[in-house]
Amino acid sequence: MLGNVLITGGSSGLGRAVAEAVAKEGGRPLVVDVRPPGNGVDHVLADVADRDRVERAVTELAGTAGGLDGVVTAAGIDACGRLEDVSAAAWEKVVAVNLLGTAATIRAALPHLTASGGRIVTCASTLGLRALSDATAYCASKFGVVGLTRALAAELAGQVGVTLLVPGGMRTHFFDDRPDRYRPGPDAGLNAPEDVAAAVVFALSQPAGCEIRELVVCPATETSWP
Repeated sequence: MLGNVLITGGSSGLGRAVAEAVAKEGGRPLVVDVRPPGNGVDHVLADVADRDRVERAVTELAGTAGGLDGVVTAAGIDACGRLEDVSAAAWEKVVAVNLLGTAATIRAALPHLTASGGRIVTCASTLGLRALSDATAYCASKFGVVGLTRALAAELAGQVGVTLLVPGGMRTHFFDDRPDRYRPGPDAGLNAPEDVAAAVVFALSQPAGCEIRELVVCPATETSWP
């Protein structure tokens, strides 16, 4: 049984697919997002960039559910463009959501996960391993998630399971508000978020003592991998 799994960004994209996959496998998804999930899932509205708010959200959901058995940090944003063309506020917001929000969520959840011997799955990106132009904020944040997760795995070894998820492009609304030059082309190979969510559930479902440390899940023609 997956138990109670808290998912940031669980109202859309990969996060929503994870919430649905957790429920399908008999677990209880708990969502933190800036928008309600709209599917009857227990949730608290919060921007993960707001540390105090996300800490309260995690505490509230853990209290409602009676603890946490897993956390998946799927919340993420982007701000495309050359460094000099992206406003400082937009650039820093990407890092605040993708990296600092990941750390804040995990920090708040750790007492519950330690008590349950639970698991964490962080969501990085293939652009957390390979850098591209016009993606400095996103790459900085996702490279940070890679480093955070690898260090956390060492820190929590034997106490809480830690998996780094490295997904490639997916068919979600993540690209909708971008200029055309930053959107995948019509022939781009993109994965269904449901397929990536299945990998997340696989990591969450491992028995105690068995660790899936890192998972790269990308389309066969992914241009940003390896």
